[in-house]
Amino acid sequence: MKNKHKKVLIALSGGIDSAVSAYLLLKQGYEVEAAFMKNWSSTAGLLKSDCPWLQDRQDALRVAAFLKIPLHTLDFEKQYANTVMKYFFKEYQAGRTPNPDVMCNKEIKFKLLYNWALKNGFNFLATGHYAQIKNGQLMRSKDEFKDQTYFIYNIKTSQLPHILFPVGGMKKPAVKKLAAKIGLPNKDKKESMGLCFVGKIRLKDFLEQKLKCTMGPIVHEGKKIGEHQGLFNYTLGQRQGIAVGGSGPYYVFKKDLKTNTLYVTNNSNDKRLEVLEVELHSVNWIRFEPQKENQLMGRYRHQGDLIPLTVTGIGKDRYQVKFKKPQKAVASGQSLVLYKGKQCVGGGVIV
Repeated sequence: MKNKHKKVLIALSGGIDSAVSAYLLLKQGYEVEAAFMKNWSSTAGLLKSDCPWLQDRQDALRVAAFLKIPLHTLDFEKQYANTVMKYFFKEYQAGRTPNPDVMCNKEIKFKLLYNWALKNGFNFLATGHYAQIKNGQLMRSKDEFKDQTYFIYNIKTSQLPHILFPVGGMKKPAVKKLAAKIGLPNKDKKESMGLCFVGKIRLKDFLEQKLKCTMGPIVHEGKKIGEHQGLFNYTLGQRQGIAVGGSGPYYVFKKDLKTNTLYVTNNSNDKRLEVLEVELHSVNWIRFEPQKENQLMGRYRHQGDLIPLTVTGIGKDRYQVKFKKPQKAVASGQSLVLYKGKQCVGGGVIV
């Protein structure tokens, strides 16, 4: 087989996508080993949550035994706390809307795990992400709905030759069907949604273990109509959780940290909910040489619409983005990921 003697480390999470990825790699002739990352647990001194890492590791062990591949358990809990968790709380405290999944991929999966793989003699790191690498470029997956390039736009160009996405050319129903066909022990496992470290606890309750909740006024058209439960619990465009009665529903259009005031409107078409331009920082480009002005497509949330936009350089690692049409609920701290056709050319964080 052409891939014989080429070693691959598959990030085995315990879920179906990474399990099928491991199976496909074996079928393609690779020498496969797996790694389970322990990133978060509710051990002594850490915040309360119910991230089911023990169950996930048990599922990963069952899959590895079924496929007859070694499984390494790598403890990245300290690094995760110092990068992902610290960033998570800092951003919320500053009134922004962070994406810890993006940060986890940047700092843990495609840094710590990637470096560990290459240092230990592996030719490739593989994951169960729905994405593709074609002709040295990061491309959206065949399954447009499941596409996960939004979360991995911080991959470096130099890493692309050493990364594999085995299920990126498949659609999710086909992946589930294959898992059932080959009898994977986790074939019936439900897909995990949301943040692992939060688990079944409400995000609000999780945040309040670390951040001080300071109540303040909710203002509509110059009048106080209620009190908010801490500005970090709200994001721009939000309509859920603003329980003040009256002529609602209400939508958040501004958060003023200096006065601890939440500003809302009951008009879903209010122009104050719209943004035409944003600024990006911490921009990463993948196999793309940016010009002074770039006509691209972008999305500022996973599974959001692809929007025509113009990206213009305004300084070192800073860019101005102008949307073709005004966009709603664009929040500081979100990632804006950029595309040229099917190619993911990079992205950055909205200021």
